[in-house]
Amino acid sequence: MNGTPEFYVVREGDTLSDIAARHHVSLDQILEWNPQIKNKNLIHPKDRIRVVAPHGGEDEPFPGKDFFRPSVSSPIIEAMGWRLVEEGCSAYLDEPDYQWSEADRKSYAKFQRKLGFTGSDADGIPGRVSWERLHVPALHMSGE
Repeated sequence: MNGTPEFYVVREGDTLSDIAARHHVSLDQILEWNPQIKNKNLIHPKDRIRVVAPHGGEDEPFPGKDFFRPSVSSPIIEAMGWRLVEEGCSAYLDEPDYQWSEADRKSYAKFQRKLGFTGSDADGIPGRVSWERLHVPALHMSGE
């Protein structure tokens, strides 16, 4: 689905059936995409549940350096944040979200250093080369 985030963060009172219905997928799909779920009746608040098919190889195009400012809020920033977490480069106190923040900048700087960048090339502001190496899954957003 265009513009649909890949993951849903479980809230108090959620069930997998409710989450599946809310995202227009079957419970079986949710279970297939989330092998970490061993008991479909046991989920916890703050669990991350994949709600769209796993990444098929297409990456989100580099949105440009001017995109990464405190005034910007986008699901692309959240997707980038989760990739940084997966890369072991998290500086987040909680979880990534849509709003560009200092935690995003610090996390991205960790990733840049992991790639071997130094000095101003490791300032935490994504550039095209490091962005392409992060492989943020394409969100297929339309009309934005």
